[in-house]
Amino acid sequence: KVSVPVIGVVENMSLHVCSQCGHEEAIFGQGGAESMVQQYHIKLLGKLPLDIKIREQADGGKPTVVAEPDSRITALYFEIARAMAAKLSLQAKNSALKFPEIKIDNV
Repeated sequence: KVSVPVIGVVENMSLHVCSQCGHEEAIFGQGGAESMVQQYHIKLLGKLPLDIKIREQADGGKPTVVAEPDSRITALYFEIARAMAAKLSLQAKNSALKFPEIKIDNV
């Protein structure tokens, strides 16, 4: 276990997006993130699709938010960033100056 405060959950590869037709399919199942946030009483910050463009653009040195600033995927990244910023803004102001102790058990 690693004792680090959790801000929230981002479900990566939430849906597969077909590069040919744009069809979306939950190939890894559905509801995993929702179940986790309910179980641990934390916030779902957002969901990112399994989309080949994300990998191609990152490998090419331009992440999606730079390569396609007006895309749906970029909007998802910004939505997650806003949710994270909102959550962080609720923390005590001096917490930005302190880093949590990282403790690793059962190694």
